[in-house]
Amino acid sequence: MAATVRDAQHSGVPPVPVDASDLTPAWLSEVLGTEVAGVEVLGRAVATNQRLRIGLTYADGGDAPPSLFVKLAAPDPEHRRMIGASWMGEREAQFYTDVAPSVDLRVPRAYWAATDDGGAFILLLEDLAASGCAFSDGAWGITADDAAGALEDLARFHARFSDPRERSTVAPWLATPRPRSGDATAGLLHTVLDQHGDRLTPAYVAAGELYVEHHDRIDDLWNEGPQTYIHGDTHIGNVFLDGRRVGFFDWGLSRVSTPLRDVSYFLTMTVDPDERRRSEDELLRLYLDALRASGGPAIGFDEAWSVHRVQAAYTVLATFLAFMPSYAAGDGMGLGVALRRRSELALEDLDVVDALRAALA
Repeated sequence: MAATVRDAQHSGVPPVPVDASDLTPAWLSEVLGTEVAGVEVLGRAVATNQRLRIGLTYADGGDAPPSLFVKLAAPDPEHRRMIGASWMGEREAQFYTDVAPSVDLRVPRAYWAATDDGGAFILLLEDLAASGCAFSDGAWGITADDAAGALEDLARFHARFSDPRERSTVAPWLATPRPRSGDATAGLLHTVLDQHGDRLTPAYVAAGELYVEHHDRIDDLWNEGPQTYIHGDTHIGNVFLDGRRVGFFDWGLSRVSTPLRDVSYFLTMTVDPDERRRSEDELLRLYLDALRASGGPAIGFDEAWSVHRVQAAYTVLATFLAFMPSYAAGDGMGLGVALRRRSELALEDLDVVDALRAALA
């Protein structure tokens, strides 16, 4: 089975499900192209979106998957519209159908993807847990050895899509810029710093205050440099281990930006902090060598290290939402705490506030 993207409002396929109860045997039979006799929800979590594991039985057996991972938009209509406005669901569906089949990355196999104009979307993906893959809730991180392989994979991916002709051929929708939300994000961050500043480290608060004051300029800094297609959200909750190979899922924030954005975020938020401290220089050099060897841009280590320190400030933006009510009580609360701790460590280790102030001067 190959993945197919459909705009469900204009293609004649059934409406995009918005809840587990909508995943009926009839709906699944139509989109999978084989008769589904029964569906069982094996697990469910709700945070930014809904995530389910479903077990399937088939009328005629065959080689169809006995279970699938399903990603749906949030059940709350307001939340669904907000996520829809960010294009996260649409962008992820586009990745799995147009890009994933031809990349040298370990990503979940996709069986179906669809979106509609109201912000609803669905992804039917390989059940990685059934495939024996391992996931972290933040309690453990990727080792330096496994990180080296992941960075080589990312280098090949980034090098390929550093060519704008390749991007326009494979993923022409990348040419549409993502909407900027700096003012709204800065407002939310300001509220969190006011309400929870006593629970945060001085470096975290200082980096957050700099973003609140200079968010447009900082957003520009985070996107400066050679341009390519990036994952955009390479933290420990969005990767998995297939044996010793690191895989990547959750492509909703993928975009065109500097490849060092992926690399810095991966180092600070996915690699085990102690392993990062011991191997950070070596891992960054390995990535730069692999990027150049794969035909990508040549970036010097000193330049990359300076960019890495500025990029590490993004970890504040990526973690402060864990204080918002829709996240603080969700299934991802433990991961949110673990990610914020990684952010606090990176901000201290890399003297990020000084680097950000210097870049803004």
